[in-house]
Amino acid sequence: MKRHLFAFFTAACVSLAAQAQTAPIDVVQHAVRGTVDAMKKDPAARGGDMTKITQIVSDDFIPATNFDRTARIAVGDAFKQATPEQQKELTDQFRTLMTRTYAASLAQLGSQDAKFSFKEGAITGNDALVTSTVTTPGDSQTVGYRLGKVGNAWKIYDIDMSGAWLIQVYQGQFKAQLQQGGVPALIDFLKKHNARAE
Repeated sequence: MKRHLFAFFTAACVSLAAQAQTAPIDVVQHAVRGTVDAMKKDPAARGGDMTKITQIVSDDFIPATNFDRTARIAVGDAFKQATPEQQKELTDQFRTLMTRTYAASLAQLGSQDAKFSFKEGAITGNDALVTSTVTTPGDSQTVGYRLGKVGNAWKIYDIDMSGAWLIQVYQGQFKAQLQQGGVPALIDFLKKHNARAE
């Protein structure tokens, strides 16, 4: 009996270790295809219900991301100077913003028959790039994903949509808010933006 238990726990540990060290391309494929498949199975999501799509993104895509890191990079030095409460508010609001941004992008697919292909780029230390091509009838779009290591796991922290990396886009927007009124102004800006998107 003890031998069987030992074998079970050993197998479980090996399985967990293998999952934790999954290649970047596998992380992106699982997150993207899992989210799109969940959308296809849900009539409300297929019909463009943004509340439902956003929930699917939260459940199926967000666990593969490290948007806390994204927020820190996009906010820059001001993030380090913020209080712990402000840092938490910034990351929470930014995660909401990113969730809705990705959901809005997926909503454009609607019920179209989208095909995905994935290509792994360079892996340098704790950083990796994966490129995805989304092909729909009459259109093809490339989406890039940057991943970084969190422990042994790869997590998405930046996305290139329509030729612009999100961190760069938000750095410009956030800089203007920070110059006007510091971290409180940026938090207020994010809250108002997210409230409009509800």
